Amino acid sequence: MTRVDLNLLPALDALLSERSVTGAARRLKLSVSATSRTLTRLRAVTGDRLLLQAGRTLVLTPYAEQLSQRLSALTREVEGVLSRTEHQFDIASLEQRFTLRVGEGFIDLLGAALMDRIRRTAPGVQLRFAPKPDWNAQPLREGAIDLEIGIVKTSAPEVRTRLLFRDRYVGVCRIGHPLLSERSISVEQWAAYDHVMTSRTGEAESSIDAAVEPPNGRRKVRIVVPSYTSAMQLARHSDLLAVVPHSCVGNSFVPDYAAANGLQCFELPVPIPAFNISAIWHPRLDHDPAHCWFRAEVLDLCLEAYPRNLPQASPPLHR
Repeated sequence: MTRVDLNLLPALDALLSERSVTGAARRLKLSVSATSRTLTRLRAVTGDRLLLQAGRTLVLTPYAEQLSQRLSALTREVEGVLSRTEHQFDIASLEQRFTLRVGEGFIDLLGAALMDRIRRTAPGVQLRFAPKPDWNAQPLREGAIDLEIGIVKTSAPEVRTRLLFRDRYVGVCRIGHPLLSERSISVEQWAAYDHVMTSRTGEAESSIDAAVEPPNGRRKVRIVVPSYTSAMQLARHSDLLAVVPHSCVGNSFVPDYAAANGLQCFELPVPIPAFNISAIWHPRLDHDPAHCWFRAEVLDLCLEAYPRNLPQASPPLHR
């Protein structure tokens, strides 16, 4: 479109509407001479006289009459495409599906609460939880995933992140496990039992093993599973011990989740650093009204679920 000057459209619209160079100049806030030169350019581009003298007034040519019938709508449409406009965002009428990549623990403990929260304000919104086999950022880049919840492990420099809450690891075992009879659990006592380990990649090593240094030895890992919820179920039905995030044993929506599943949690006898759980998204969605609203809903949900694990002041949800 090297020969097309879109700036001529508003001028053409004004000239055909006003049917006067002086009136068009006033509407365009230009001088009469500048508007007259623009009319000359328009005549050259279209190959038509457009406006002809008829006594003391100007009249439209047949071609100009055809243009005038669709020019106003065309001009508004072009301006809308090429300019940033603020659109009215109606949450109640929103019809959209949001795809989240989260761990099983988030689905089990927060999935229903999130859906209930969304349904109250946006009944037309659908949630889709996608599996989380790794931390590859490509699905975020391609738009297959709208929002990811978890530890930020991607190396993609462009992704946006927002802290949702701080989490830490705790031990879990079945209610009535012999380990719970100990007044204070030592590393030796903890390591003496068989363990179930969670590994999304299937590798039988973790930071927990690195924390148990000689002479205390390593955990006796008897089984490796891909999710914390699976580890908790195995611990429930055996004497196996598991290590899971504290967020997986309950929150303000389901405070007795661990006990209801026949489990009891305990503090680990090894020092393992706490970690951040964040919302992760692609920057193309930074200012999308629907996505901004959805991110805010997820943040508010986590604030309510884990009120003690969040900072007092929250920065904006985009940068």
